[in-house]
Formats: sequence, structure tokens, C-alpha cells
Amino acid sequence: MSERTTVRLPEELLRRAKRQAVAEGRTLTALIEEGLRLVTTKMKADRPAKRIMPRVSEAKGGLLPGIDLNSFSAFEEAEDLAYLARLRRSK
Repeated sequence: MSERTTVRLPEELLRRAKRQAVAEGRTLTALIEEGLRLVTTKMKADRPAKRIMPRVSEAKGGLLPGIDLNSFSAFEEAEDLAYLARLRRSK
């Protein structure tokens, strides 16, 4: 069932839409309907996929020795040491 509605459009857009509809041999209503279908279908396709949570590790253990969770500098130092170790291995 079709429903009648009023839509306010900028004059230039309406003129271009009417010219497009005539050029394609169809009504302005059909052109607007197709445009709305394209936009609403695109919105469904643009939705992000359902979020998949990564598996949770069951590993036992804890922090490396010397890592203090309250000290950002400890994290930086551990990262620097790991970087230096990788450099030495690559030589």
C-alpha cells in the first residue's frame, strides 16, 4: 500500500530529479522511491558486524619480575628491554 506524504526539497535538487526522471522515462515518485531504497539498504550494509569477543587465556602465572602495575616507567623499561633483545637476535 502506498502512502502519500509531503517532502520539502531544495529547488535545484527537485529540478535535477525531475530532469533525471524524464530522461529515464519514469515518474519522480519512482526515482525518489529508488533513492530511498538505496539509502536504507546501504545503511543496513554499513552496520558493523556483530562483535566477536576474543577467547580468554587460561594461562597461569603472573607478571614478569620487576613489573609494577602502578608505574608506567616500568612498562616503558620492559618494552625497551624487549626491543633491545629483538635487535640483538636479528643481528
